[in-house]
Amino acid sequence: MFLSIFDIFKIGIGPSSSHTMGPMTAAALFLDDLRGGRDKEPGAGELAALGASLHGSLAFTGKGHATDRAVVLGLMGYLPNTLDPDKAETEEANVRARGTVCPEGLPELAFRPDDDLIFDYDNALPGHANGMKLRAFDLKGNLYLEETYYSIGGGFVMTAAELEARDNGGAEDFHAEKQQAGFPYPFGSAAEMLQMGRKSGKTIAQMKWENERALMPEHDLREGINDIRSAMFNCIDRGLRMDGELPGGLRVKRRAKKIHESLKAEEGRNLAQPHVANDWMSVYAMAVNEENAAGGRVVTSPTNGAAGVVPAVLRYYRDHCIGAHEEGLRRFLLTAAAIGGLIKHNASISGAEVGCQGEVGSAASMAAAGLCAALGGTNEQVENAAEIALEHHLGMTCDPVAGLVQVPCIERNGLGAIKAVSAASLSLRGDGTHFMPLDNCIETMRQTGVDMNERYKETSLGGLAVNLPEC
Repeated sequence: MFLSIFDIFKIGIGPSSSHTMGPMTAAALFLDDLRGGRDKEPGAGELAALGASLHGSLAFTGKGHATDRAVVLGLMGYLPNTLDPDKAETEEANVRARGTVCPEGLPELAFRPDDDLIFDYDNALPGHANGMKLRAFDLKGNLYLEETYYSIGGGFVMTAAELEARDNGGAEDFHAEKQQAGFPYPFGSAAEMLQMGRKSGKTIAQMKWENERALMPEHDLREGINDIRSAMFNCIDRGLRMDGELPGGLRVKRRAKKIHESLKAEEGRNLAQPHVANDWMSVYAMAVNEENAAGGRVVTSPTNGAAGVVPAVLRYYRDHCIGAHEEGLRRFLLTAAAIGGLIKHNASISGAEVGCQGEVGSAASMAAAGLCAALGGTNEQVENAAEIALEHHLGMTCDPVAGLVQVPCIERNGLGAIKAVSAASLSLRGDGTHFMPLDNCIETMRQTGVDMNERYKETSLGGLAVNLPEC
């Protein structure tokens, strides 16, 4: 299916797109089914209560990722893009105290999170590592309605039936669907993207713009891109202002504010080493991921766990690159979204599916392509930049300590940003000719994810998550 820039970059809340935003969205979709009169189970009486179970990675790292809170808030009718993060804790506490939820358009429904929200560690669901079941019951406790959802990464959600239909469809169906939808440049691979660019004489950003214009007026598209950029920069700015400990029990301290103050103090004093540019990129990324870890408002880029890379490189372009301009910012985001769409369609952006290579690796690839395009790179150089950045994240595991998106995730975003800028710079030194095509690199990531042990795919059962310092 066609992935819009607004599918890849979604404004929401932390700490996880797959474990927070996805389950919240799934719960809200379940409420829509209840409101919409979807056929209830035969013999069921009046709707009275709700229940939920989390499976696979959603169970193993759900508490650290605030998945329980996300489900509670979703069953109240909240959505990630409109929820005020500062009210989340209070709203959840109210539900736990009352034992009911009151979603708009439905009666007051019994829901006691401690009893009715089950972390099922023993029974993974077959479709995806991030599975959940939502249920409704009548006054006698009979099943009223049940649905299985999968949070497939980046805040995307599918029902079991939708996921099965997707997995049973082939590449030909995918291309036919895009053509039927009327997109002028329906590339499903990097090779097609380059071929269409050569034939049309357009850049990747221009082709992406034309595809988006098939969905919406130019004014709405322009304003939507500006909203994404503003949300990214606002998140950086807030992260640079905040200090104190991050929630969750690891007692990890925010560092972005202090590092930023140190960098500002060095400006104009001839004190900085040449590699200080790396520190600027890192502090921008860390600011975002500290906000994400605290449950703040972030933009999936393409996920929450990797939300710092693209904004950090975008900010680096705006504030540090010679000749940066408004059109370059737009070109950056359109190009990055095009690459993110290719990766998601042909492999995965989900840490639970392929490890962190699919999150920070994808984000670095997107950021490298975006920066290369913003700096005037050709389509071939852009594809090369994306490949370089992704290639050097292959095999990266997802092993968050205590299931929290803090260690190693926050620093990892900073290093991802540095790799992205290095990849863009290297590609601009060449003519775009290189040995390993981006498509092959994406397929390698997919295969590596299939082979990767489940302990290293966002379950917190291996890696750094089990090699903790002695207290």
